[in-house]
Amino acid sequence: MEQLITFPSGKEVVYSWQQPATAVLRQWATHDPVLLTDACIAALQPALFEGYKKIVVPAGEDSKCFETIATITTRLLELGATRDTLLVGIGGGVITDITGFVAAVYMRGIACGMLPASLLGMVDAAIGGKNGINSGAVKNVVGTIAQPKFIAFDVGLLTTLPDEEWSNGFAEVIKYACLFDEPLFAELEAHDTAYYRDHPAAIDSVIERCVAWKTRIVLEDEHETGNRKLLNFGHTLAHAIENIYQLPHGKAVAIGMMVACRFSERFADLDGSVTRRLAGLLKQYDLPCSIPFNTTQIMPLLKNDKKRSKDTISYILLQSIGNPIIKSIRTDIIEQLLNDYASHY
Repeated sequence: MEQLITFPSGKEVVYSWQQPATAVLRQWATHDPVLLTDACIAALQPALFEGYKKIVVPAGEDSKCFETIATITTRLLELGATRDTLLVGIGGGVITDITGFVAAVYMRGIACGMLPASLLGMVDAAIGGKNGINSGAVKNVVGTIAQPKFIAFDVGLLTTLPDEEWSNGFAEVIKYACLFDEPLFAELEAHDTAYYRDHPAAIDSVIERCVAWKTRIVLEDEHETGNRKLLNFGHTLAHAIENIYQLPHGKAVAIGMMVACRFSERFADLDGSVTRRLAGLLKQYDLPCSIPFNTTQIMPLLKNDKKRSKDTISYILLQSIGNPIIKSIRTDIIEQLLNDYASHY
């Protein structure tokens, strides 16, 4: 099944559902594809790459750097990639970010496609055209917004996903439930990771629901001048602590959502019962609610947040489940609240 989405930029993106990844690749084989993946996916899915040009980078967040981009562009030249080449990213959020970034800058822009191979990639990272790489510990500070030609959602790729990566992905699913979808929040409370691993139709439905929410928001605000900022719920703190404390993205987002709920109790009249429900749900999906952190280390990174304006940061808060707001909070107040939070948790 295919769905054609036309974004405000005029770019048309094909969403491919319920097709094996191998069939999707065959469909695009005439576009001179080069497959970009990481060493983990290449080892787990060797048959997927047979007969195609491929580039393999080390797995993990450290690959989101200028050095990796230089290595990939050199390899593309060696492979004879032209402006007609289709770069296809197969992997999680790191690979989709790198793929989109390289495609946007190689020869001033080539087409790309996304075959997300993680739950996090399927429900969030591959969608919407945002691509970023890191500069030191600062997350995604260099990037582009450029839509791919296609995104293919093959839940069969999730069968080799480790337990930790299922949890990481569910952090983003929980984010969507908090922001827009209380019935989804309740559904998640009724199940756990093991249930969704054992029921492909159920996880497929959850993925479609999250993709629909993100697509709707991006269609309203492709370049993040307004409501697309809502999708950063939990990410403001997450991006500051992720690299410092070597946390997987989902775990950092989980902690960020808890802190955002504490802020929401103060600035958005969020009922404390919602924070407690969220804490219970995160634990249910093997995600942390807090870690010891040093506010002095965190604040310089928070002050580099892309949503910062002079001495405030646009923080995403909840009034209730399904009712988010964007609130400008002074950085000195954020520092004070984080100090209070760290002292209690």
